Amino acid sequence: MVTVYDVPPEKLIAKAAAQLKQMDTIKAPDWAEFAKTGRHTEKAPVQDDWWYTRSASVLRKVYLKGPIGTSRLAAEYGGFADRGSKPNKAVKGSRAIARRCLIQLEQSGLIAKHKRDGRVITPKGQAMLDNAAKAVFDETH
Repeated sequence: MVTVYDVPPEKLIAKAAAQLKQMDTIKAPDWAEFAKTGRHTEKAPVQDDWWYTRSASVLRKVYLKGPIGTSRLAAEYGGFADRGSKPNKAVKGSRAIARRCLIQLEQSGLIAKHKRDGRVITPKGQAMLDNAAKAVFDETH
């Protein structure tokens, strides 16, 4: 059986994002077109559908590293902030984006809260990602 571990992440995320676009519960908030993805970025994303790509990526991270919360997810999407003449420093990404993605994925039934440890993948979410991985595997082989 093909799983998330067996396929390239960028192709899996693109396939999962296409499936998330068809769900009614996953949609970009009004402020998403103006939001930067973290303190380390200069501009907002230029892709129109970046919210679905980020949601698919968050779903994959919950699958791989769950249980995981907003703070650790923000750290996963962080980078290095340019501090002028001072050395660059590692900073976290946007917690608001991570939180909103988690909330929407939870409303879709793809992830669930796990006691006090954060969110974990549900069987429905695992099946969706594994089916997307199978489709990517069939395309590449």
